Order: sequence, then C-alpha cells, then structure tokens
Amino acid sequence: MELSVEFFPPKTPEGENKLRLVRERFSESLRPAFYSVTFGAGGSTQSGTLQVVSEIHAAGESVAPHLSCVGSSRDSVRAMLHQYRELGVRRIVALRGDLPSGMGQYGEFSHANQLVEFIRAETGDWFHIDVAAYPETHPQAKSPASDLQFFVEKMKAGANSAVTQYFFNSDAYFRFVEDAYDLGVTQPIIAGIMPITNCSQLLRFSDACGAEVPRWIRLRLQSFGDDTASIKSFGEDVVTDLCDQLLVTGAPGLHFYSLNQADAVLAIAENLNLGSN
Repeated sequence: MELSVEFFPPKTPEGENKLRLVRERFSESLRPAFYSVTFGAGGSTQSGTLQVVSEIHAAGESVAPHLSCVGSSRDSVRAMLHQYRELGVRRIVALRGDLPSGMGQYGEFSHANQLVEFIRAETGDWFHIDVAAYPETHPQAKSPASDLQFFVEKMKAGANSAVTQYFFNSDAYFRFVEDAYDLGVTQPIIAGIMPITNCSQLLRFSDACGAEVPRWIRLRLQSFGDDTASIKSFGEDVVTDLCDQLLVTGAPGLHFYSLNQADAVLAIAENLNLGSN
C-alpha cells in the first residue's frame, strides 16, 4: 500500500519556508512513496513547480511534477521533460488541465492520452506516468461513459498508474475501479484523499471540481458555524473512516491533497496506524 502527498508551489518566501517544514514533518512521520507538485493553469506556476521539485529531489525524496496539456506545445513539453530528466526525476503526473479564463484553446494536446503518448515517445520508460481519474465523473465530461472511455485511453496510452480526484463516497471509487477493470485497465488506481479542515473552502473546491460532498457531511459542517475545532475533529473522523474503508477493501494507495498543511494528514495517518513509527 502506497502513501503519497500533493503540494502546490508557494508564492511567497514565507510559504516556501513553511512548505519546507511541512515536508520535513511528512518525511519523518509518514515517509511518502512520493510527493507530487501541481502545475498552474496554462503553466502559470511552471517556474515554481520546477523550484519545488528540484528542492524535494535534492533532499533525496521521490517527486512527481504535474505536467499539463493546457497551453502547451510539443516543444515546451519536450523542454520540460528534458529538464526533469536532467535532474534525475523519474515520475510525472500527466494531466489535461483546465483552461484559464480567457484562453480559448488547449494548445497542441487536446487530451491527456495524447500527452501520455508523447511522453512515452520522447522518453521511453524513463518516467513512471500517473494520470487523473474521476470516480464521480469529470465536471466537463459529456457523460460518465465517455469520461470512463477517456480514462481507459489514457491508461492504454502508457500510464503506469492513476490518482483519483478526491471523493467522500467509497462506493463511487470502487464502482469506478470495477468499471475500468471491466474495460481492460490493469494498472493501480490510487485513491485521492482530501482532509476536511475548512467548511467554506471544501465546498468551494468541491463545487469547482465536481466532487460530491454528501448532504449529511455538508449539513454537519455547516451546523458547526465558525467552530473550527469541531469542523477539524468531525473532518478527521469522516476522512479516517473513509480511508479505513478504502484500505480494508483493497485500495492500492492513498494520495493526500495536503494543501501544504501537515496536521490533518498526519492525524488521519496516525489514526490508521500508518507511517514510519
């Protein structure tokens, strides 16, 4: 069973220092199999992504930069792949990404399967390639069936594994995995996990990415008002229970969307008796 953690590139020196301390806590307590580092819409955090990736790699940790189709040309992707390979990075998260407002087209790649094919053609088996999966269907998908078919095409294009969008309904994950395997997918599909620490932030993120917050969770969170301690305690219980269901039923790994915070993830991991001990 594999544990991994996602970061985003900080925008300030204070954020950089904080992330460094957060990563040290994860590395000491959880020892993730790898860290992933996000890549902003239209490549807006490209230099920040490279900086964080370089620092994590220099510290001897496995790291997977996100690489997005949006606004990317073959030449720009080729250059980034060369940079990461020169660094010694061996893992990539290949995504379509979302169009920033005002951008009318994706660039030379329309879908992530094309990006996966390109990475394989350019670099062979150098990179372990992760792709995204959407157990509750991508918000821009025409239908659940077409979304599932796009996922299958990404896996057949050469992906080694997938990481899901976060969810709070384990049945959605297991149904998606079963449907994907029925269509010939054999690679691991790692469950994406979002800790609950802030009600308004969670609901905003979830509405934007199409992740369903079950009504009972939404109502309980809203009932706490500004009581952040109760929100965090309730959230810890809910997500711990979700992770337990996933692990008991055979999920191959958990990928934590940390939002550059350590406390909630480490508390959940401790509840599950995960980590280096």
